[in-house]
Amino acid sequence: MTSQPLPSTIAATVEHSLEIKKSVFLAHLEPVASMEEADAIIAAIRKERWDARHHCTALIVGPQADRQRSNDDGEPAGTAGVPMLEVLRHRHVTDLVAVVSRWFGGTLLGAGGLVRAYGSAVSEALDRATLVERVHLTQVTADVPHADAGRIVAFLHQWADTHSAVLDDPEYAAEAHLSIRVAPEDVPTLEADLAALTAGGIVPVRGETRIVDRPAAG
Repeated sequence: MTSQPLPSTIAATVEHSLEIKKSVFLAHLEPVASMEEADAIIAAIRKERWDARHHCTALIVGPQADRQRSNDDGEPAGTAGVPMLEVLRHRHVTDLVAVVSRWFGGTLLGAGGLVRAYGSAVSEALDRATLVERVHLTQVTADVPHADAGRIVAFLHQWADTHSAVLDDPEYAAEAHLSIRVAPEDVPTLEADLAALTAGGIVPVRGETRIVDRPAAG
């Protein structure tokens, strides 16, 4: 299960504005850690942008994107919140809230026009966001004699670069304590490589597997 890709999130708040037939659609995307935090952001935007006719929302929360909600806020049913939420689902993101505030320009857009406008506002805002990947990494530790530490740390640096792992700073006490965070499926490879390097002299210890954020590639 841990090898399945997790939804990404965004690094910071992003906004993007569209104007269609004199109606202005202002999209606000913000990372959140809970439904309650998302609700607070929605309330703050409603207060700040009180003159907008609609504040349509979509939000997804949870490591597996398991909590989802949308609201059309007075627009025809299914023309705002649902297409906004579909964009978030299609882009495989979580832990964020999307609010699109609309200032009516006097021209009715029709159901199809509204779906395109609200969906495009969120999609184009996401295009401008910095994505953050969520990955499962398992911590692997080893205590090594100081005389061997330099050689093993150099090896782990190279290994981490080629396996998208994260090498923590060594801790030095009676021995050097080394820690590296590795994709769960790569742990056996690391163990075998360390055994080959040290002729079985270093026995790594598997620790917890946790979800870690890292900048998305590309």
